Amino acid sequence: MFEKQEAVSFVRGMREASPYIRAHRDHVFVVHLGGEALVDARFPHLVQDLTLLHGIGVKLVLVHGARPQIDARLATANIASTWCRHIRVTDAAALAEVKLAVAAARITVEAQFSHATVNRPFGGTPLRIVGGNFVVARPAGVVDGIDLQFTGEVRKVDASAIRRLIDQDDLVLVSPLAYSPTGEVFSLNALDLATSIAAELKAAKLIVLCDGPGVAGPDGAVLRELTAQEAAALTLPEPLAQVMSCALEACNSGVGRVHLVPREVEGALLLELFTRDGVGTLVSSTPFDRLRPAGIEDVGGILDLIEPLEAEGILVKRSREKLEMEIDRFSVVERDDTVVACGALYPFAAAGMGEIACIAVHPEYRRNGFGDALLAALEQRAEDRGMSRVFALTTHTAHWFQEKGYSKVGLDDLPVERRELYNYRRNSIVLSKALGKA
Repeated sequence: MFEKQEAVSFVRGMREASPYIRAHRDHVFVVHLGGEALVDARFPHLVQDLTLLHGIGVKLVLVHGARPQIDARLATANIASTWCRHIRVTDAAALAEVKLAVAAARITVEAQFSHATVNRPFGGTPLRIVGGNFVVARPAGVVDGIDLQFTGEVRKVDASAIRRLIDQDDLVLVSPLAYSPTGEVFSLNALDLATSIAAELKAAKLIVLCDGPGVAGPDGAVLRELTAQEAAALTLPEPLAQVMSCALEACNSGVGRVHLVPREVEGALLLELFTRDGVGTLVSSTPFDRLRPAGIEDVGGILDLIEPLEAEGILVKRSREKLEMEIDRFSVVERDDTVVACGALYPFAAAGMGEIACIAVHPEYRRNGFGDALLAALEQRAEDRGMSRVFALTTHTAHWFQEKGYSKVGLDDLPVERRELYNYRRNSIVLSKALGKA
């Protein structure tokens, strides 16, 4: 039986996750699982979370690594590793151990998914894990005078074959071994491999399960969101620098977003994908927040923002029908396909004035400057339409408007038609601001 607080938290979480469930369905996610994740005690939980993603319709491609497994095999065989620019040199003896380590790692992944999916709730067909020779490799060649031998790099990805499989509801699992057209086997860097596959598939997301909390800013706090331009300007330590290099390559190759997710956090994958701010670092080639004119599809999101304020008497109540009729007056700020702020401009052409109304910001984003940005955009919109002055009526936010250059005025300063609609019971304060050179 749920305790009251648990029930409230559960309902709030479901409501917050709902738009992300819709948004993620039928999109391709490429997930990189380092070999370290496979030996972590939390790996079974991670597999359950990946199974959940598949269950809601996400098309999953998993690329697993095997570095600790390879290290262990080489140590047992008394084969010393040689490195060049963080790349392992793979000779014939090492390649034999790499094959065994990768095979064992793959079996670990498949076994865990079999355990997680055979008893899925509500029955259904068990999840199929599918592999194949989707990648053509070539030798990495000679770097700094060192022949990397059987260390390879991606030459080609058979994206159409992968798409056929994920479109028929299979989960594709790719190992960091690939073959050349002449039949040679090459050891690949799993993160580079995941990046190449995500780029070829034009995946919606590349998800990298990382050691550590993510990318930290100067104050030590994790940077939750970075544009590709911001990320490129950072100086990061290894191995995070390599991860960020792949993230930027993915963004520049058409991947929608790259998530660097801390694998040590329980449920990190779900927290990253189904909450607004996530738990890791998100890198995107496009801005995260978009201020734009509202459309009819935004009515529901606007109502979600304003209804709590209407209930408190802060905003005048608007019906859905009225909002639909006046939607062209509104502008919204959108984040991850969710409306997080709104505001409206009502013109009074005869008086050369406009009313700023219905500014509302989601409680979690009131320190992000969205209200300021909306107000500035609405003022610019008014000025572009030839208005010389804007005004606002408020019962609670007079000081905020005054900080933005508004001054208290009397009812006589309102356009006649607006003055006739004034609600004396609300007793709103009237504030006004001149635009441009007026």
